[in-house]
Amino acid sequence: MAAELESSNSRYTSKIQATTRQTAQMLLLKPALLRLLKVHVHGVSNLDTLDGAFIVFGNHSSHLDAPLILCSLPTRLSKRVATGAAGDFFFGNWFKSMSMALFMNGFPIDRGKGGKGRRGMSGQLLSDGVPLLLFPEGTRSRTGAMGKYVPGVASLCISRGVPALPVALVGAYEAWPSKQKHLPKGRPEVHVVFGRPMTPLPGEIAHEFNERMRRQVLELHDTTARAYGKKTLAEYERNAALERAQESEIATLAEHAREQADKQEDPQ
Repeated sequence: MAAELESSNSRYTSKIQATTRQTAQMLLLKPALLRLLKVHVHGVSNLDTLDGAFIVFGNHSSHLDAPLILCSLPTRLSKRVATGAAGDFFFGNWFKSMSMALFMNGFPIDRGKGGKGRRGMSGQLLSDGVPLLLFPEGTRSRTGAMGKYVPGVASLCISRGVPALPVALVGAYEAWPSKQKHLPKGRPEVHVVFGRPMTPLPGEIAHEFNERMRRQVLELHDTTARAYGKKTLAEYERNAALERAQESEIATLAEHAREQADKQEDPQ
């Protein structure tokens, strides 16, 4: 079983595959991304001492998020990173699977929707020295607000003894929100902000480290957003709350109107 697992992981650790992936990222993925967006990268100096296995994580609101992070990392790191992606969406056909492998060293994560995925794969890759790109929210935000963090990433950092690298993506939701069917137009500005690598404190449990990770991304995002006139995550959350309240009020009024109509039809 161990030999089978090691063999199936060979693509993620292969130096030849890493060189091929680096070439594809530099010649195809990054130029395409820069034609779509004006990308500003901050905090690269925070990565100078980063080496070996680690997990890069951030807020998730767009299909651009993983390419933005990979193309903003130094090439010495990006060519080795394996990106966790929804098995039911990105590994459902050969074209998506091939694209994920070529550009992002992708591996499937089972979200319980019938997709591919292998239990323990993230941990095994970390043990093999492969850095990972994972999104603790589990899925893209539909409102721009940051969702609840699932503590799986924090748990991996604790169990495998690897650092977590926070990154905030500012403007990605505005550039390509989930409801938008077409690619971004007009080269909107997006900021990629790398923080300092984080390590679990002695005795810190997954839920505590998870919350600290979330607060760090929130701070990186909103500090940058305010500096460049972008929406903060707090503003997205307020807008989402107002929309929910309006929808609830409309639903209540509609239900009241139906009740009144039923009474008029059946006065007894």
